[in-house]
Amino acid sequence: MGKRALILVDIQNDYFPNGKWVLEGVEQAADNAARLLAAARAAGETVVHIRHEFASEQAPFFVPGSEGARIHPKVLPQDGEAVVLKQQVNAFRDTPLQAQLQEQGIEALTIVGNMSHMCIDAITRAAADLGYPVTVIHDACATLDLEFNGVKVPAAQAHAAAMAALAFAYAQVVDTEQYLQG
Repeated sequence: MGKRALILVDIQNDYFPNGKWVLEGVEQAADNAARLLAAARAAGETVVHIRHEFASEQAPFFVPGSEGARIHPKVLPQDGEAVVLKQQVNAFRDTPLQAQLQEQGIEALTIVGNMSHMCIDAITRAAADLGYPVTVIHDACATLDLEFNGVKVPAAQAHAAAMAALAFAYAQVVDTEQYLQG
């Protein structure tokens, strides 16, 4: 499959208990992301951390320079691992991510992080559109309950719908155990 990179998207403090925008199942998802991170490091794979900050101090979460916008301790970057700051949902938009992947000769991506229905969806679709084979580790991603037009969508259903859509046309979607054994 070629040279692979693990992309950790928005695993930041505001998504965890006591944060400003807590996600359902975020602790377990982060534990799985940490396992995948350890495996990628042990294999010498490229690791890229994506960190979101909104441009405004009035943002509902990920306020610039805040503790909530920092990468969670479970997946802290090590020296030499890229950290890409984004202000958009899509981590490729207005960032050096694509250039960094090209410089490293990356040919395939493994994606984990938050939120399943937003930033994971956006980076996966963009990566596929750029020609990368993509694997999303579904149990290393999390989201929250949603509401649209009076319809409440529990987090588990929002997550499943997002993963089903990605699996249909954009990515291989597997769990942590399948990926680590593969």
